[in-house]
Amino acid sequence: MQQRLTRYVTRARDTFGGFTAGQKAVAVIGTAALLIAVFMVFRWVSTPSYAPLYSNLSGTDASAVIEELDAQGVPYKITGGGGTIMVPRSDVYGTRITLSGKGLPASSDGGYSLLDKQSLSTSESQEQTNFKRAMEGELAKTVEAIHGVDTAVVHLAIPKKEVFTDEQDPPTASVLIDTEPGTALDDGQVQAIVHLVASSIDGLEPKNVTLTDATGKLLTTDDSADGGVGAASARTKQVEAFQDSMQGKIQSLLDTIVGPGNAKATVTADLDFDKSVTDSRTYGAQENVPPLSESSTNETYAGPAGSLTNSSGGIVGPDGQMDPAAATGGDSSYKNSSRTRDNALDQTVEHREKAPGSINSIHVGVVLDSTAAAALQPQVVKDQISSAVGIKADRGDTIDVSTMAFDRSAEKAAAADLEAAQAADAAARRNDLLRNIGIAGGIALMVLLAWLQARRRAKVRDDARAYLVEQLRTDAANRSAELEAPALAALESSEKDEEESMRDELIALVDRQPDDVAALLRGWLVEPRP
Repeated sequence: MQQRLTRYVTRARDTFGGFTAGQKAVAVIGTAALLIAVFMVFRWVSTPSYAPLYSNLSGTDASAVIEELDAQGVPYKITGGGGTIMVPRSDVYGTRITLSGKGLPASSDGGYSLLDKQSLSTSESQEQTNFKRAMEGELAKTVEAIHGVDTAVVHLAIPKKEVFTDEQDPPTASVLIDTEPGTALDDGQVQAIVHLVASSIDGLEPKNVTLTDATGKLLTTDDSADGGVGAASARTKQVEAFQDSMQGKIQSLLDTIVGPGNAKATVTADLDFDKSVTDSRTYGAQENVPPLSESSTNETYAGPAGSLTNSSGGIVGPDGQMDPAAATGGDSSYKNSSRTRDNALDQTVEHREKAPGSINSIHVGVVLDSTAAAALQPQVVKDQISSAVGIKADRGDTIDVSTMAFDRSAEKAAAADLEAAQAADAAARRNDLLRNIGIAGGIALMVLLAWLQARRRAKVRDDARAYLVEQLRTDAANRSAELEAPALAALESSEKDEEESMRDELIALVDRQPDDVAALLRGWLVEPRP
């Protein structure tokens, strides 16, 4: 076995020694690359996948957890600025159970867990403070759950409620966030955080929430007119979106009429963002409607006929005084009637709220290329645009359509640059193709030459090996004829081993020095035998 292994090593060393310098370099580099690839694959397969064991740990808890992991021999990684500990994914739950049995982590930085340790001896002030801290911790965890937020700190200012006052100071909140590297919060996320905090505290309005990033940039605006956050930015974006929409409609219409690139439209809009509330009360008459209530009073009095003599008197008048002149004789009477009616009132009460965002005025400017729009009337284009976007003159809307020659020099230069770039790209692709073909052809030629040379050397080795074996056999036959019969019988057992050993040595010699062996054979062939 040892001789066979030595034979294989010798043959490999002789084969490598027969390579040229280029073949040796390729063999060494290829073997090294293969070994490195195998090592990297093995390392990647053997490396475990890590998952978070605990996050947002305090310094004390992180130190205690790391000491326990070192004692148990569990591999770990520290990320998140020292607050997050990662362990192999397969050991997460088992490690958590083990650490929980030992009381780790022992403390908590916030959240409702602060309320678990309250006792009957806790004062009202401590209870309110712990409740505020718990709310701040829970809100911070909730904000950190938003994509893009790495760390959040929430501070609440909740004034004490006064019993004997009608006005209460409103609660306020401030939020400090640190975003993940390379990310930034958009307006939607900012408003989401603000409304999330405002909705969690009783009486807290979104306008009283301040949001700041880690660089000190204020992400919210103090604008209470709209009752929201970032009102100025939202209004600007709303105006721009409206103008872009109107301009897109007009530009699409113009491209259909005069062709793309032959017209340009600009829209300026004035939007009303004032929120107004109108209360109105209207009275009207109703006919043939029965009254709500009605009352009537009648009073009648009639005195005796004849005249009154030897006595003074008279008829009691409407004012309650005696009227002597009326007591002369004849019939007397008194009538009094009154009527009260409560009629139904036609009353209309209207409460109307006007939402912001209505249009005050629209101003449209259109410029047509005089060459492309030579056969068009500007008034026709103006009427088409007015009908398309709803221009109202009584509202103050204006539209102006004019024609002038467009400057096409930039378009021509851009077209020329584009054509030159395309030509350069085509030439580069063609050169790359030719280069790749040349490299591939050179490699194929080198491989072919190496194969031919190896084949020639193999043929020389085979011829030399066959000739040497035949020559050895002839010499052995000649020597055996000269030996005596007893000696020949004794050497038969060892001759085979010696022949095999000699054959192996000759094969190794031919593989190691094929040119020298070939020269030796040529010398033998030309030498005359005695």
